[in-house]
Amino acid sequence: MSDINIDNWWLPFTNVRAFQDNPRIFSRAEGCFLYKQDGSEVLDITAGLWCCNVGHGRREIADAVHKQLMTLDYAPPFQFGTPPGFEFAQRITQHTPADINRVFFTNSGSEAVDTALKIAHLYQHARDKGGKQRFISREQGYHGVNVGGTSMQGLPTNRHGFPVLDRVDFLPGMLDISRNAFSRGSPAHGTEEMAAAFENIVAMRGADSICAVIIEPVSGAGGMVPPPQGYLKKVRELCDKHDILLIFDEVITGFGRTGSAFAATEFDVVPDIMTTAKGINGGTVPMGAVLIKDEIQQAIFDAAPNTLPEFFHGNTYAGAPVAAAAGLAAMDIYEQEGLLTCGSGEKGKYWEDALHSLADLPQVIDIRNYGLLGAVSFDPMELPAKSLGPKIHQRCFDNGLLCRAVGDNMVMSPPLSISHQEIDLFISRFRQSVTEVLGQPSSPAVATG
Repeated sequence: MSDINIDNWWLPFTNVRAFQDNPRIFSRAEGCFLYKQDGSEVLDITAGLWCCNVGHGRREIADAVHKQLMTLDYAPPFQFGTPPGFEFAQRITQHTPADINRVFFTNSGSEAVDTALKIAHLYQHARDKGGKQRFISREQGYHGVNVGGTSMQGLPTNRHGFPVLDRVDFLPGMLDISRNAFSRGSPAHGTEEMAAAFENIVAMRGADSICAVIIEPVSGAGGMVPPPQGYLKKVRELCDKHDILLIFDEVITGFGRTGSAFAATEFDVVPDIMTTAKGINGGTVPMGAVLIKDEIQQAIFDAAPNTLPEFFHGNTYAGAPVAAAAGLAAMDIYEQEGLLTCGSGEKGKYWEDALHSLADLPQVIDIRNYGLLGAVSFDPMELPAKSLGPKIHQRCFDNGLLCRAVGDNMVMSPPLSISHQEIDLFISRFRQSVTEVLGQPSSPAVATG
């Protein structure tokens, strides 16, 4: 341990008291590895926090950021613009569904979610349907930490103790291990149950009171759960039927994570609004964005006085030139190295097979994957629920592997730039860590999916 004073930084989503007893500090990063202060390597199988999709320490991004800092470090985005902001917005829309061509920049995914909720409300007012004020979200869903996103949370621990909006109903979560265990890609079961719950909410609340549905195409913090077959298309159908907006929270799934630039493209479903962040510039400079259908922006513009801003909302660093420059450089890497689609190609298949090879580990009750996402679920057996994951997480770290515990689910989102050899290293270190915590593998589980 170095002489760093760790008293003043209150770490987010961290048991700070436990951290102070056992600090975990990284000092540098390169490629798919983070490095501890003693110089030992840790394979980053989480791409930082679902965000460093192009790998760490990319010289192309660093050079672009340095050049932009020395050219134009900052200019106010209220009533003014900069070339990098406009260029990056245009570049993003080259990868969005055809009807989505408007970009509203934010600083983070949390801000993107609250911005999307405001835009949805404003749109309903613009078309004289101001009574549509309710939202539908989903159990096990995560939508950031601001008041709006907290209100949409389907994770109870992220809601309790905080002020929340009360006009929210929840669809059932997608995790169904009893029927979908060891599925590869989208599982078979769950769409019909979602549709029935959706119709029940509409029947109870009235379609004329519901503004929008907000869901993650793939549930992230809820345990990395892919949507069942036909699920997202059915949600789109029900939203159209009842005149309800559809918001995809693509903060995690955006920028190649599912094997397409966006999950909307991967699943061939066009939402009305999308939120994104994390991988938007490779996790290098804080940035997020809301991506909006042209017709929604136009309706808001048509209803607004032409002497005032159409949207009284924004952030000091929205579309900041340095963040946009990082985004443009990251986009070059995404495109030139084929990273936006590698999860649906040979690399994605190698990842899938490698992940499912872990089915013989003790107490494994499910393995899930989609694109370059993955999760392994454990039965804690005699231990209290949600206590085994942290034990495996710590042992993985000790053995040079960073993956994330979500309860008793170990979730993975490797850099899209990861190599086959590094995937093999992940399997080796993960298997070693689980074996050290739980003992030797048992007979292989059925993992045909």
